[in-house]
Amino acid sequence: MANERKICMIIGSAPVTGGKLPGDVSPEDCYVICADGGMDTAARMGITPDLIVGDFDSAQTLPPENVETIQLPVEKDETDMLYAVKEGFRRGFSNFVLLGGLGGQRFDHSIANLCVLSYIADRSGRAVLADGSTSVFMLASGRLVFTELKGATLSVFPFGVGSCTVSYKGLQYPLTNYALSLNDALGVSNCIVEDRAEVLLHQGRALVILEEEV
Repeated sequence: MANERKICMIIGSAPVTGGKLPGDVSPEDCYVICADGGMDTAARMGITPDLIVGDFDSAQTLPPENVETIQLPVEKDETDMLYAVKEGFRRGFSNFVLLGGLGGQRFDHSIANLCVLSYIADRSGRAVLADGSTSVFMLASGRLVFTELKGATLSVFPFGVGSCTVSYKGLQYPLTNYALSLNDALGVSNCIVEDRAEVLLHQGRALVILEEEV
């Protein structure tokens, strides 16, 4: 049953590179929703979805008859990925892993999926937008903690606000109650140097990008 699984995995249509999933997440332990052409991505990864949603303008095949499917209109006010997240919330989930939402041929879709992360954060949910060695988080309050990731690159930027005030621990260039501005890129390309690192948000909203070594 869906409510027996704590994580909702949503798969979009952008290519998923490297076959690497964030943390210890396994598709078998997730409730899997494919957003439109994400069902083709899931098929290539050997993942069977629990639900498929979309208008199927980017799908290469039709949804299989034995999988629950929600057909969406082509003309609508939200992306297939956002609809999938909303459906995940409706089904009782607040912890999301988003795959197939970065890169690809549509840069605007990548930006739209950052807005999806913001939507989740606004509703006190947790989410990571992942692709290969890249993991993207949205921090609206509290902190993010990273363990056993020495050598990984961590970047922090304001999102949807002019600045965000943050503190770092366990990074090569620490900050304490520092206001990162949208007008510069001071938060780019820091490095995790301790077994435990964290980004603490004091004010605003922060986009946190983790690049792991491959």
